[in-house]
Amino acid sequence: MRRFLFFLLAIFISLLFFASSANADELEDIQKQINDLQKALDDSKKAVTPLEGQVKSLEEQLASINARLFAVQKDLKKSEEDLAYQKETLAQTVRSFYIGSFVDIPFLTLFASGDATHTLRLLTLQAETSRQDRQIISNISEKIAKLADDKKRLASAQAQTSKQSQFLKGEIASAKAFQSELEGKISTLTARQEEILAAKNQTFTTSVGDVPLADDPNASPSFNPGFSPAFSGFSFGAYTHRNGMSQYGAKGRADGGQKAEEILSHYYSGSTLNKNFSVPSNITVEGYGSMSFEDTYMKRIYEMPNSFPKEALKAQAVAARTYAIRYTEGGAKPICTSQSCQVYQNSDKGGAWEEAVAETRGWVLEGGSNAQYSSTTGGYLNNSGWDTKCGSKDCWTPEAYEKLASSPWFYKGWYTQSYSNGSAKCGRNSPWLNQEEMADILNAWLVQGKDGVEGGRITPVTTSCWGGSPYSISELADLANSKAGGAVTSVSSVSVSYNNDGKTANVSFSTNRGSVSVSGSDFKTIFNLRAPGYISIRSPLFNIEQK
Repeated sequence: MRRFLFFLLAIFISLLFFASSANADELEDIQKQINDLQKALDDSKKAVTPLEGQVKSLEEQLASINARLFAVQKDLKKSEEDLAYQKETLAQTVRSFYIGSFVDIPFLTLFASGDATHTLRLLTLQAETSRQDRQIISNISEKIAKLADDKKRLASAQAQTSKQSQFLKGEIASAKAFQSELEGKISTLTARQEEILAAKNQTFTTSVGDVPLADDPNASPSFNPGFSPAFSGFSFGAYTHRNGMSQYGAKGRADGGQKAEEILSHYYSGSTLNKNFSVPSNITVEGYGSMSFEDTYMKRIYEMPNSFPKEALKAQAVAARTYAIRYTEGGAKPICTSQSCQVYQNSDKGGAWEEAVAETRGWVLEGGSNAQYSSTTGGYLNNSGWDTKCGSKDCWTPEAYEKLASSPWFYKGWYTQSYSNGSAKCGRNSPWLNQEEMADILNAWLVQGKDGVEGGRITPVTTSCWGGSPYSISELADLANSKAGGAVTSVSSVSVSYNNDGKTANVSFSTNRGSVSVSGSDFKTIFNLRAPGYISIRSPLFNIEQK
């Protein structure tokens, strides 16, 4: 067994050395390494299992030996006490017999000859008692010798058993240490799946920018994919942290007659509007150096188009001014020019934007948690809740302010690599999936289970844009067949439920194997991990459309 473990050790070391040289982007090689490592790990666990059984058996034997040894030691101690007592009894008997024989007997013979019979009986009794005592001593001595021999043999067995147990425990500990190392290596290699999820989720912040977002008719619910049944994930909003102000929500509120102060009060609850804030004189902008905060920097922020209502532009000016002050710590550090901070271009924007900047000069939000904003959140924000006319989910979606403002991102199916409609599409012309592809995603969920992504091969089947060695649709169906209820082969309907904190709660499908119900967060994960191309769900609040 020990040689086998050393053999496994050699395999592990060679596999780990080989795995360390892999390129993380070469998914096919990575998958081969994962499979090899997993096999080595399984072999190691199989080898350790009987060792653990042996250790358990040895521990039981050791406990039994210890109990017997304790009993022997206890018996030995009592026997030694008995022996001492019997030796003392014998000594007393012999002494009494000796005295009686050489002192009392002559006088008894001379002066009490009539009692000779009694005397002889007495002497005989003393001699017999002495013989009995000697026999008892002999028996006890033999017992002590046997117990001492038993004690010696049990102590030797105890030492040997303990030594074997400790050796096997050491072997098991070493094997499990290597197993842990292998599991860590496998986990590292399957990080590629996390990269895929991150790429499809695209959780960075985006904003409107200088012009409204272009719509894509192929990403709308009315698009005809040309096949049926067809399924698609539609996100409410996208690419947003869901904090602060919704720019399209601000437009909807301004269209409805709200003033900048009202808009800011809703989106930045907990903050107060200071209209006489001491704004820094200058700000440092990455790539452009130091410039006047109000007269240059603020006029060149391209975050909301001039076509938006004046009150929305004023709210945006306050949010942008506050964000810049907080980001730069009052002008102490530079600010970036992209949507990672807020969009800046090196020319005055003019028009309604410049008017909004001038009309809100010195207006800054104080207090509150943040001054963030984004284009479209789907009708829900973390700090202000449902962005609807009624203030709750009850009138969502018909009276969501982003929908009233006609945000093209309010309800959209995503199939492009980035938020730009002109970005890569990986051979897809829409976000719609056919029945086989939808069933495949559900089978991926069945195979994945609750123990993490199985084998690292649940990735998009479109290797042309993702690489790797994903399970084919038929392979995944075969794996799903081993689950209770079997694989999903047909999907007849789908329903979605939402919770009150702006997230999809549950997605339920009617399938050939009955109802398949998945939590919203789990479905979003498995959908983004398995859906072909760049088809993805970009928001925690989403729906599944069916045609």
